[in-house]
Amino acid sequence: MPTTLTSAVTLDRVTFAWPDGTVALSDVTGAFGGGRTGLVGRNGSGKSTLLKLIAGTLDPASGSITTAGRVDLLPQQLTLDTARRVADLLGIATILDAVRAIERGDVDERHFDTVGDDWDVEARATAALAEVGLPDGALDRCVGELSGGEAVLAALVGVRLRGAEIALLDEPTNNLDRDARVRVHDLVRSWRGTLIVVSHDTALLDELDDTAELYGSELSVFGGPYSAWKAWLDTEQAAAAHAETAARQVLRREKRDRQQIESAIATRDAHGRKLAARKAAPKIVLGAMKRSAQVTAGKLRVEANEKVDAARAAVDTAGRRVRDDDTVRIDLPDPDVGTGRRIATLGDGERSWIIQGPERVALIGPNGAGKTTLLERLVASADGRVVPYSVFPVSSSAAAPETAGIPAVPRSPRLNTERAAAATSEPFSGQEGSGPARTGADAAFFRSSIRAEAHTDRIGYLSQRVDGLDEGAAVLENIRAAAPGVGDVELRNRLARFLIRGDTVHRPVAALSGGERFRVALARLLLADPPPHLLVLDEPTNNLDLDTVDQLVDALSAYRGAVLVVSHDDAFLERIDPDLTLELRAGRMTEV
Repeated sequence: MPTTLTSAVTLDRVTFAWPDGTVALSDVTGAFGGGRTGLVGRNGSGKSTLLKLIAGTLDPASGSITTAGRVDLLPQQLTLDTARRVADLLGIATILDAVRAIERGDVDERHFDTVGDDWDVEARATAALAEVGLPDGALDRCVGELSGGEAVLAALVGVRLRGAEIALLDEPTNNLDRDARVRVHDLVRSWRGTLIVVSHDTALLDELDDTAELYGSELSVFGGPYSAWKAWLDTEQAAAAHAETAARQVLRREKRDRQQIESAIATRDAHGRKLAARKAAPKIVLGAMKRSAQVTAGKLRVEANEKVDAARAAVDTAGRRVRDDDTVRIDLPDPDVGTGRRIATLGDGERSWIIQGPERVALIGPNGAGKTTLLERLVASADGRVVPYSVFPVSSSAAAPETAGIPAVPRSPRLNTERAAAATSEPFSGQEGSGPARTGADAAFFRSSIRAEAHTDRIGYLSQRVDGLDEGAAVLENIRAAAPGVGDVELRNRLARFLIRGDTVHRPVAALSGGERFRVALARLLLADPPPHLLVLDEPTNNLDLDTVDQLVDALSAYRGAVLVVSHDDAFLERIDPDLTLELRAGRMTEV
C-alpha cells in the first residue's frame, strides 16, 4: 500500500501549462521521501515536466514546491557542447583549472578562493570516471570524443560529484548498452541522499527503495520497488473491479426491490379503490385506510429511493478506483511478405545473413559498435541520403532481388543453423567510401567490412533520435505524407488509435510534448501506405511507457512483415522472440 515518508520534496497544488495553453500538470499535491524513489507514469503524464519544476528550470503557474536542499537535474536529452572538456560536463572545470594553476606556481588569491576545500577534486573525479568505465585522462578529453553512452555516464558522475542533496535523473539508461546500464545500476544502488529517477527501465526501478506514480493529478508513493508496486497495483485493481461488479449487483437488486414495492403499492391502491366503489366499509374507515396506506407507501418509497441512491453512490465510488485508461492500439497493416522473399542481407565480409520473409532479427552490441550506422546504411537511398520515418526506394536494383548477386538460402524462418551459409564473395551495393564523409566511430565502421543491403524498396525506419518529422507542419500533414492515398477521415481514425485526437492533429509537431512527438513518429511509420516490407527500429522502447511497450510487442507479434530491431532492452527482445540475434562488436558480426 502507499506509504508516508519524511519529505525531501513537497508539492502543494502545483499547476503548469505550456505557452500554447496546454496544461501539463494540474493541482498536483504530494511528497517524495529522503531515499531513492522511482517515478513512473504514462507517456504525457508530466514526469519530465515535474522534474524540471522541482529543479527550478520551469516555474509553476500556481502552487508551491519546497525542497530540503540543493537540487541537481540530469535531463533526458543532454544538450552538449562537443568542444568542451569532460571536466566542464562534470561541473568541476573551474576548480580543476584553479588547482592546476596553483600547482604551476600561480599564487593568485582568486585561485585559492575558487578551490576552497576541493584540493582532491581531480583524484575524486578520475576515480569516479574510472568507476563507470572511462579511462585515465578522460577529464581533459572533449565531449565530442565520447560516445553518447559515455557522455551520459560522465554527466551522471558530475551529478554525484557536485553533491546536491536532491538528485533528479530523467531516463538515465536510455541509449546505454548493457555494460553501461550495469554501471548506472551500480551507481544508483550506492547513491547517498535523495534520488528521484524517471525511467522505463524496470530493472533500474527495482534497485530503488520506493515507487511514486504520477497519475492524473495525483502523486502517490508506494513503499517498495517497482515490481512490488506493480504487484500491489494489479491486486488493488482486481479488488476494485470486483468491488465495482458487486456494487452494480447491489444496485440492480435495490432497483428491482424498488420496482416490487411500487407494484405492491399499486396493487394495494387498486384494492382500496375497489372497496370504496363497493362501499364495503363506512367512509370514515375507508378514509383512515387510505391515509394509512399513503403514509406507508411514502415511507416505503423514501426507503427504497434511499437504498437505490446509496447503491448508486457505492457504484460511483468503486468505479473511481478502477482505471479506465486510454491505451495505444497498434493495428499494423498486412504487407503480405512471403516466407521465401529475401528482404535484406547483413554481413561482416566473412559471413552474411539473409533476412528472409516475416522474420524478427535483433541486432545487439556495445555503444559505438556501429549499429545505428549499419541501420542507416541499410535504409539509405542510392545516393546515401537517409530518410527516416518513410517508405522509399533503397537502390535501383532493390526491386529485383533476384539480380542482387547474393545467393538465397532456402530455410525455415526459424532455422538458425545454416544462416552463415549465405556467404558470398561478391560485394554489397554499398561500397566503402560511398555516402557523406564520416569521422570518429562512424569512420571506423565504414572502414570495416560490415555491410548491409536491402532487397526491397519498402522500408520503414524509426530512428532513436526521433528527428524525421516536419517540425513546422501539422501532425495530420506529417501522417498524410506517409500515406498519401488515404483520406483524412480515415487517417484521423487511425491516429486516434495512437491517442492523437481532436485539435491535436492540426497542431505543429514543434508544439507537441515529447510523448506526443514519439506517438506521431510511431504512427507515421506504422500507418504508412503501402505498408513496409521491413520495419527497422532503433531502440524503440526508449520513449515508450510500459503499457505502450506491451501494445508494440503485441503488434510486432502479429505483423506479417520483417522486423530488424536494435535494442539494449533484454526484456523487450525476449518478448518479441527474435528468430535471429546478431551481435556487432569490433567490426565483426556474430550470431548469438
